[in-house]
Amino acid sequence: MSANQPSATPTVTRLARYTKADQEEILGTGDDPFGVAGAGLTWLPKEDHFGVRLDGRLVAHAGLLRLPVAIGDVRTEVMGVGGVAVAPAVRGRGLARLVLAAALDHARTRGPAHALLFCRPPLVPLYQRLGWHPLPLDTDVLVEQPGSALVTMPLRTMTTPLRDTASLPAGRVRLYSLPM
Repeated sequence: MSANQPSATPTVTRLARYTKADQEEILGTGDDPFGVAGAGLTWLPKEDHFGVRLDGRLVAHAGLLRLPVAIGDVRTEVMGVGGVAVAPAVRGRGLARLVLAAALDHARTRGPAHALLFCRPPLVPLYQRLGWHPLPLDTDVLVEQPGSALVTMPLRTMTTPLRDTASLPAGRVRLYSLPM
């Protein structure tokens, strides 16, 4: 079958590891596969990885990492989501929804009430269709970076509740780590 017509039904598996080679299998070998190099940020590796394989090839990924954060005056933790990728040849088939749903199902078992991710502005509508909510544009989001005090996140910040009763506090967001 062609790349546009995979023979297998997509299923998500938890990956034991996720390497640069795995990322290149999905996105190719470009210098800036996520389009965020211009932000000049250092990112944390994720701890939990979920992937979709079609015909034996890794075509989608989402990673998770539990992180300390303050939102307004509330110190808490969030499940950071990052490294979300779908191979260009299979986009538009619901694989982002599939891999993110599996990652968020796992995130719900970890304790935090919310998940958080950073994305380029053109991806906001995609994540909104998947149930994510952008923080207001005037909400400062501060993240740590090597050799710096704090840096204002230049990408859009989006959240989604991990519990039906979860309510996100209002106010500035302060991530007590590098971004994920």
